[in-house]
Order: sequence, then structure tokens, then C-alpha cells
Amino acid sequence: MLSWAARFRFWQYVKGCLWLVPTLGLILGALLARWAVVVDGTGVLPSSWTYAESTASSVLSSIVGAMIALLGFVVTIGVLVVQQATGTLSPRYMRLWYRDHLQKAVLATFAATFAFAFSLLTSIGAETVPDLGVTLAGLGVAVSLVLLLVYLNRFTHNLRPVAIAAIVGRLGRSLIVELTAAGPRATAFDGRALPEGPMIPVPATHGGAVQAIDVNGLIALAVRHECTIVLAHPVGDFLPPGATLARIHGGATTGLAPRRVRGKVAFGVERTIEQDPAFALRVLVDIATRALSPAVNDPTTAVQVLDHIEAFLHTLDTATLRRRHVVSDGHGRPLLVVPDRSWGDYLELAVSEIRDFGVTSLQVCRRLRALLDGLLGTVQAGNRAAVTREIRRLDAAVERTFADPDQRAVAMIGDRQGIGTGAGEDGAQAGR
Repeated sequence: MLSWAARFRFWQYVKGCLWLVPTLGLILGALLARWAVVVDGTGVLPSSWTYAESTASSVLSSIVGAMIALLGFVVTIGVLVVQQATGTLSPRYMRLWYRDHLQKAVLATFAATFAFAFSLLTSIGAETVPDLGVTLAGLGVAVSLVLLLVYLNRFTHNLRPVAIAAIVGRLGRSLIVELTAAGPRATAFDGRALPEGPMIPVPATHGGAVQAIDVNGLIALAVRHECTIVLAHPVGDFLPPGATLARIHGGATTGLAPRRVRGKVAFGVERTIEQDPAFALRVLVDIATRALSPAVNDPTTAVQVLDHIEAFLHTLDTATLRRRHVVSDGHGRPLLVVPDRSWGDYLELAVSEIRDFGVTSLQVCRRLRALLDGLLGTVQAGNRAAVTREIRRLDAAVERTFADPDQRAVAMIGDRQGIGTGAGEDGAQAGR
């Protein structure tokens, strides 16, 4: 039986696989062609659905050629997406792009229509013409064209950096809500002594990035073997082979094989968004910093990405974030200790690189100021110290960068548009 980690990796492969759904479309198209031939032989079709042998052959041959051409067109668009993502967006976005359901549906429809028309060609003879099949093949072409238009519309609108930022931000916020609602109740790890008894380290065999953790499965192991499992790394960390993945403390540890714990932690070659909100934030920051590079020099895009980063941080503020979480049983005995990131860690990830690369831009400085001022007035009391710390860092960066006092004063005014709305009374108050 496959472990939880193996099943997770399998589904990750299925979600990201570009050939699987189109292959199923090929098979389905061939099967539907056989069905159409059988139904056509019953003689229950309307008289208007009849075609000459030459007409049917020409139509189906044209459809086969058209579907191959459309498949090539979609592949060309995919190459353009790769170039755009690696050039002006973030290579990390590719992991989200090739999971797009519409793209797979378009490829599957084209492949199914191709297989359907090609299979019907073999059934055309002097006395047999698949009238129903030719009609359905034409309908398949119509559906394919509609899907292609929808795909083109989505492609042209969603390839802009700001549109990508909106998609990634929405995915990250949805993940935060999902993890907060579905996760087991956990409290802060308060330093209580772990159960007495032997401690068994669990090394990582192959290493890789921690993509996901089966929290409920680890809790069940801890209950069954009366022990405490302490994970050494959060989701998103990269572990080399042999690094300590977890430690098993106390209880019947001799009955819990380390491989059982390893089977509850999924590794991969790179991070994934499934249980890692910081990965979504990482992609947003990458898009903003690339826009600030000298080769692109587009601070307006960075300002627009900061809009979605701010929404992301506000959603994070509603979640309970701690450095380490402990899940206990009904008697207060710790079962599982999971490391995590604090809200301050997310904030530092969100603004540090954008501040460092964009401090020479008035737009970026003013938008960062508005973001931090807004957070300072709305986040939970425990998170305000982190915001105050980032405000001090922004002030210091502006002081170092702008020698002219007037320009420095302008850079310290909070402005949600970067340059546009912060020059008034509200902006002046935000800058003080």
C-alpha cells in the first residue's frame, strides 16, 4: 500500500501533467467514433443528416488537419507563457500555470475531436458513410473553436503581471482560510518538558523540499504509540539527505518505525502551494522585484503587486500563526509539535526585498509606507511590533537614499497609488 507521501506526490504529478487529460481525450474520441458507427447503422437518423462518400471523407480529413494545427497553436501559446514567466514574471509561477484546468480541457477537446474524425475515416466505404459521426465531428469542431476563443481571451487578459499577481494572491488567501478551518486545534508550544524516555531521530532519506505534511496521520501515530512527534522543519524547507526530519519522544517509540513518520511527509524538487502560503507570497514578491530590476524598470507594476500583498497580509492576520504549534490530547499530553512561521516572518518576506530593490523609487516608498501604516492600524496587537520594526527599516532606507530633504519628505508620505493621492492632508498625516 502506498504511503500518504507517495499518494500526495502521485496527485501532484497528475495535477501538473499536461499529457494525461489529452491522452484520455484521444481514447474517448476513438471510443465515441465506434459508438457513432454502431448508432448510425440502426437507421434512425433524420434524412437531412446524410452525406456523400466524398463529402464525408473531405470533411473528416479537413477536421483532422485542423485539429493538429490547433494543437500546435496552443503549444505555441504555451511556449510564449514560458518565455513570459521566466522573463518578466517568476519561474515559480510555472508550477501554477501548467495546472490550469481550461488549458487541459482545450487540449483534450482538440485531441478527442482529432481521434474521433480520424477513426471515422476508416469506416467510410462505397456503401457506408458515418452520417451521425460526420455531424458530431462538425459539432466537435464548433466546441473546440469556442473553447479556443475562451482560452485566448483568458490568455491575453491573465498574462499581465498584475493579473498573475491577483490570481496568486487569491490562491494564497484561499489556502490560508482552508488551512485555518481544516487544521486541528493547536496551541503555542510553551516549553513543557517532552515525555520521558528514549528519543529516536527520523532522518530524511532522499531529501528535497517539504511539500506537505499529513498532520492528522502523524497525530494518529502519536496516539497509537503513546509518544510525541516533533517535526524539525516547516513546510517549504529544503532538507539534504540525512538531515533530521523529526524526533520521536517517549512512549512506545520502539514500536514506531521512522519510515512510518517519513511516510507522512511529502518531499519534492521544489515548493508547492498546497500547504505553503509563504510560497504564494514568494511568487508575488518575485513579480514585484523583477518589475524593479534595471532591465524592466516598471515600479508601477510593483506598486500594483503590493496591493495584493497587502490583502494577503490582512488575511494572514486573521489566522493564528506561531513559531511552533503543539497539538495535545484531551489530557494535555503533547502529541505533535509542528514548526511554523510567525506573522512577522510573512511581513518580512513581503516587504524586505521590495524595499531594498525599490527604495530609489518614490512610488514604491510611498506605497510601502501606506501599506505599513494601514497594517499598523488594523492588525492584531501582537503583530504591531513587527509592523513598527518594518516602518523603522523603511525610514532608515529612505534616509540613506534621498539626500535632498524635500525629496525625502515626499518619499515618506503614504500613498496607495504610489504617486497620486498622498499629497493631501491624509497623506501628510500618514507620513508623520
